[in-house]
Amino acid sequence: MANNKIGHRVSPWLALALPAALALTWATQGSGVIKNDHDRNIHIPDELTMPLQVQVAYNDDEVFFRYRWPAEQAYVYHDMLRYEDGVWHRHGASPIGSDPDNAYEDRVTMLVDDGSVPEFGRYGGYITVGSGMRYFPDVAGAQEVRDHPHLGEALGRSDVRKYLPATRTDQNDWRSVVNADLLSAQREAGYFLDLWHWRAGRSNPVGMADDNWVGEYRNSDAGRGAFTTNWDGENAQPNWMFDPDAVAIHALRWEDIAANRFDFDGLYYLAEDFAVEFDPDHDWQNGDVIPRRLLRQPEGSRAAIRVHGDARWADGHWDVTLVRAMDTGSPLDDKAFREQGRYDLGIAVHRNATGSRWHYVSLPYSLGFGREADIQAQRLNGSEPDWSGDWTDITLLYPGQVNWPLLISDAHAGAKDIADGTAVRARHNEKQLAYYGMEMEFNGPITARWGLTLFTGLFLMLGMTLALLPAFRSNQKGDL
Repeated sequence: MANNKIGHRVSPWLALALPAALALTWATQGSGVIKNDHDRNIHIPDELTMPLQVQVAYNDDEVFFRYRWPAEQAYVYHDMLRYEDGVWHRHGASPIGSDPDNAYEDRVTMLVDDGSVPEFGRYGGYITVGSGMRYFPDVAGAQEVRDHPHLGEALGRSDVRKYLPATRTDQNDWRSVVNADLLSAQREAGYFLDLWHWRAGRSNPVGMADDNWVGEYRNSDAGRGAFTTNWDGENAQPNWMFDPDAVAIHALRWEDIAANRFDFDGLYYLAEDFAVEFDPDHDWQNGDVIPRRLLRQPEGSRAAIRVHGDARWADGHWDVTLVRAMDTGSPLDDKAFREQGRYDLGIAVHRNATGSRWHYVSLPYSLGFGREADIQAQRLNGSEPDWSGDWTDITLLYPGQVNWPLLISDAHAGAKDIADGTAVRARHNEKQLAYYGMEMEFNGPITARWGLTLFTGLFLMLGMTLALLPAFRSNQKGDL
């Protein structure tokens, strides 16, 4: 009878405490897992999605793309060299997440296809993210890329950037580039993506956007780009500086950059029109800044995309219009637009001083020239677009560290849908993909937490069962 009294005194507390602990475990599972981890290249934006508005217009000769997106501030400085006690320090070398020094530019990029890359119309830019990509945890080593017979020895690269699936024999291995003859045949057949690349700091001041293409790598069109590197590595100093006779300054000032203070009509960049050879004997002062990029007028096929009007930030929004010939005459570099044509687009925006993979991307959108599509290009009678028509509203998403090898693997529940050719829109919306992308960055810790939660729950249920057993024992034996 004494044993039964002890059991009845303890069991009710356990009966309450154990379920409460179980509920607390389930309620808090996973908390504290999702957080920035720069050691793994993880930096999650405050907003997982953002809006973008697009308009397209064309005439017989040219096509105009207008982009408008919200941004609390504009970031136009990029890659700066700051003088301090005899040493030039670099700021803005594609940091992880937002650049605390305001030295990384805003950008808008657009991938274009004419149907020659069928996976792109279904899955958009996801197909360009392969294995070994820079800023991913499984990033390829620089020396290994340099030693690669095609990427390193032929292209002179030291990292892995965007590439298309069919340029590899093994989707899990960036090294498995198909042979040069097949790469050439793919490009001639149109198996590449045209890449438009507007940069607030490195191309906008000279009224240009960069013209690139994606095949086995993110390549530049033929010709000269809108910027080059202003650094003399041997002497650890810039190659050029501001021409004081032309612009009355030798350098920018660090306090202006740190405060993100600039004037669109003033100088926040260095261009060849007002640059002179660097003078190491000048009386340089702490806080003097010289851009690490020298802007110049691009040439050749790479100079096909121009800024139309003034691309400016005002009232909390960027408003950028780009213009290009409908047919540039460079079929190996650019996709030609034609009346009655239907194309696929993927658009991305970098804002808040972020670079590299810390951007927002769109799902694929179709574009029609006199044809039904997600975005209708408006026919012009003259040479100046009339933007009084409706915008196409697009939602961009933070994609996280999700690559194509993962999406087509057994680790992705939708891999069979991809194998069957089901478009991403049929299964996911932008908000879902943003959460999935973020969760994928913490797949290991989240899975471990779930396992721990399951084990703890089972353990608590076992303990609760044992604690309640005395309550079900018969008292008759003690009373006899």
